[in-house]
Amino acid sequence: MKFESVAVVGARELVLGFKLIGIRDVFIKQGSDAVKTLVDLINAKTHNLIMASEEIKPHMDSAALRIAETSLSPLVVFIPLPGEEEEAESVEKLAKRVLGVDIKGLKK
Repeated sequence: MKFESVAVVGARELVLGFKLIGIRDVFIKQGSDAVKTLVDLINAKTHNLIMASEEIKPHMDSAALRIAETSLSPLVVFIPLPGEEEEAESVEKLAKRVLGVDIKGLKK
């Protein structure tokens, strides 16, 4: 699957990092605003991949969470904020696995 159209929704510290590597559709949102934006993006089907802050999950009702977690088109991936959870997959590893992009090499 080619990810030609990517969107990122969530906290500023997460979203700005992806904007810096060239992702244009970024939405700095939190809480219920983030949930609404995420659901709207899923329903619009204008993106192949939507990355969302893990912190959005507690604000989602069970139906919205089920839709996000089972959606394949677009694929929705929840990612933790840097330093949020040590056991969670790092943003660098997640970007490499999902996007095939080594963002570690982009840092200078």
